[in-house]
Amino acid sequence: MTPEPRTASELMRSRFEAFRRADVEWLRRTWHPSTRPTSLSLEDNPRWRGLQIVDVVAGGEDDRDGIVEFRATYRLPDGGIGVLHERSGFVREDGRWFYLDGDLLPE
Repeated sequence: MTPEPRTASELMRSRFEAFRRADVEWLRRTWHPSTRPTSLSLEDNPRWRGLQIVDVVAGGEDDRDGIVEFRATYRLPDGGIGVLHERSGFVREDGRWFYLDGDLLPE
């Protein structure tokens, strides 16, 4: 079992790894109930390659919320590389961090 992330950026890293493994259970468990989709399919999940944390605002062990900006690279069907650039919001409730939502940013 994955250890409980202590910070928003740890949760972001664990969610990236869950996307790489297509671990729907972990993604749903760490998605805040207020924004969690009713179903989640990773059938067309790209081949995720790497994660770069660009910026972190709050999200520490004693914070209630935080923001993590990241760039995630993935393999395109033609062999090229794509980039997902997002600024994600996180919230901590009862000692657990949850992904809340995210805004896609232009590359």
